[in-house]
Amino acid sequence: MKGKTPNRRRAPKAARQVSRPAPGGAGDERRSAAASPDTAWKRVDPKWIAAAAALVVASAWAYWPTLVKLVAAWEREPDYSHGYLVVPVALYFLWARRERFPGRPSGLAWAGLLLIAASIAIRMFGARYYIDPIDGWSLVFWVGGVVWFLGGRRIFWWSLPSIAFLWFMIPLPWRVERWLSLPLQRIATKISSFGLQLLGQPALAEGNTILLGDYQLEVEEACSGLRIFVGIVALAFAYVVIVRRPLWERVLLLASVLPIALVANATRIVATGLLYQWVSGEAAHKFSHDVSGWVMIPFAAALFGLVLWYLDKLVREVELVDVGEIARRAPV
Repeated sequence: MKGKTPNRRRAPKAARQVSRPAPGGAGDERRSAAASPDTAWKRVDPKWIAAAAALVVASAWAYWPTLVKLVAAWEREPDYSHGYLVVPVALYFLWARRERFPGRPSGLAWAGLLLIAASIAIRMFGARYYIDPIDGWSLVFWVGGVVWFLGGRRIFWWSLPSIAFLWFMIPLPWRVERWLSLPLQRIATKISSFGLQLLGQPALAEGNTILLGDYQLEVEEACSGLRIFVGIVALAFAYVVIVRRPLWERVLLLASVLPIALVANATRIVATGLLYQWVSGEAAHKFSHDVSGWVMIPFAAALFGLVLWYLDKLVREVELVDVGEIARRAPV
């Protein structure tokens, strides 16, 4: 008699439960984080938009007279005719550093109001003591405060080179110009007189005047080289911001600004003296007042490029080679 195998019933399979994250959970956060930048900017807080619009209107209303004075100074004073290029170059800095952009601001940064308050205090101080250039300086602090308030600390630090570059569009106070121009005049007179003597010319420096044969070459305040100096400082600043260089190279580049400006200005004065001696006083006057202003800035930029070329030749990058690795790869 065969024994019967007991019936074995299989237990029913447990129903699989798939847990789905609730709306607004971690999954949605990851998906929203992976959203494109365009859609992220579309979800900007309306409060941020209202604050930005209010600050733009307030800035235009508060600083319109200051901007009008700045444009008038650019038109009137040759040393600051470069003011029209400052804002476009500052915007170019932002575009050149776009890869380092920290991303969309998360909200308003109230710490930026401290810079805005500082700009208001600076402006009140300038109005109280009738110092017009300080009014222009406060504009830079105002722009920095607005960027910090609307974009946050990270965007403020990212855009700080462009904000700092705005200083180049603001004329210096008269006392500061005088303080810079007088030493530059004396140094330019001595260097130019020495350069003319090297070229065999009967040059003698007396004060800010070069006695050159029958001519007296006056090194006036307009010939002090302040315009060239400011232009080379701006060029060096732009290069340091755009091009990534080691710290010591950037320090050397900034330190070379003053010698380059002095050499360029002395070259202009020497060329003027040679025209007096070899051509005519009219040709020297035309070169000194008309042509040299267009020639000396590119000439100084070429000297700056020569310094860069020298630094590249002075220090070369060395490729480190692992001898053991080469020996292992070599055929036996």
